[in-house]
Amino acid sequence: MPVLPQPSQHPLRALLHNEVHARPAEPVQGPAAIAHLVMLTDPAQREASRAHLATLMHNHHRTGPDADCTHLRMDFGAFRLRWELHTEFVTWTFMVPMPTEAVLNARSPQTAMEEVPQQWLKDLPGQCLSSVHLWIVKDPQCEGQGIKHLVQQMLNDDTLAGATVHLGHTEVCTDFAIHADGYSRILVKPSDSVSARRLGRLVQRVLEIETYRMAALLGLPAARKAAVVLGTVEKELADLAKAIREAQRDEEPLLLDRLTRLAGEVESEYAATHSRFSASKAYFELVDRRIHDLQEERLSGLLTIREFMERRLSPARSTCEWASRRQNALSERVSRVSNLLRTRVEIEQQQSNQLVLEAMNHRQGMQLKLQSTVEGLSVAAITYYITGLIAYLSKGAQKLGWPLSPELTAAAAIPVVALSVWWSLRRLHHRLFGDKH
Repeated sequence: MPVLPQPSQHPLRALLHNEVHARPAEPVQGPAAIAHLVMLTDPAQREASRAHLATLMHNHHRTGPDADCTHLRMDFGAFRLRWELHTEFVTWTFMVPMPTEAVLNARSPQTAMEEVPQQWLKDLPGQCLSSVHLWIVKDPQCEGQGIKHLVQQMLNDDTLAGATVHLGHTEVCTDFAIHADGYSRILVKPSDSVSARRLGRLVQRVLEIETYRMAALLGLPAARKAAVVLGTVEKELADLAKAIREAQRDEEPLLLDRLTRLAGEVESEYAATHSRFSASKAYFELVDRRIHDLQEERLSGLLTIREFMERRLSPARSTCEWASRRQNALSERVSRVSNLLRTRVEIEQQQSNQLVLEAMNHRQGMQLKLQSTVEGLSVAAITYYITGLIAYLSKGAQKLGWPLSPELTAAAAIPVVALSVWWSLRRLHHRLFGDKH
């Protein structure tokens, strides 16, 4: 087939295309023991997790993962490993096949962790958020007595939940409890008709339910802590609202300063917890989606996983959602009170400005009156000086035949000069100020 020319490719095309194939389910054959660890990590520990994986691979003569690797599946002979790098945590899933005809010892069951190098396992970066032992069992592992035999011996009755999935072909049971070894336990019993890929998808969903459940609950301590802070802030806001209602004008700047500080405290708490509450909401939604994908049917005498989660997880979810809504509502209340106080201060400032303007208008009127008085004096002064000049001119003009004496000439000129000066000033004012003066 001839190689045809290709158009210019977007640099992210391959990455975006492969996202639909990210973290595919691992085909699983039963019976098997599976161990699942969720390690909460910071950015530095995420990179350390990749380096730790590379150490394990190098110890088994395998090539380490590249810098962009976010998930990996590898067969190390004694066990299979599934490694996934998430935003806040890293998951390690170890799978070990069990002998087909061997009976599972309920008191000391075989686990996948026994095959993993212990010193390497001890040095896993991060903090363990969740650890789960999951067993895929069939009739020989149950001594031919069904899964109920193992459930009674390996799981706690008080918190037991279970269901049938795959249209009744697979039974899943768990107690959502941390046992003496620090691990939770899940039992899965499929029928022979369930394929390895279908069983692998089921195992992945069940483990993700536990993973996302624990990640979602990270918001609960933050919600409880925020409730204490919000309670204090709400009380202070109520006191401030009352003080604003009864405050005098000189007290308002101090109240506005207190309110500004309170608003800063609310926004600081919101910024510190908003990302956590948003993440918890997303994780809760993932838990719901994974439970929905199970398509459970009731297993005789047991709560389904959905029913158990609704009863036990709903209060924590409601607490996180309530804390988030309470923060938003409190922020809006602080904003309303701030706007009210600022409006009150602005109105009083406008009233003060109006009084200042009235005083300025009054002073301007007085200045105009004084200016008119000064202008009247100016007309008299100018008339006096011009009349004096006319008197001197008339003295010189007498020698040339001017018939009137200087005194009569000056007296006759006074009305004309005064009227001319007054009219000239009026014309000047009219040009400068128009109708305003």
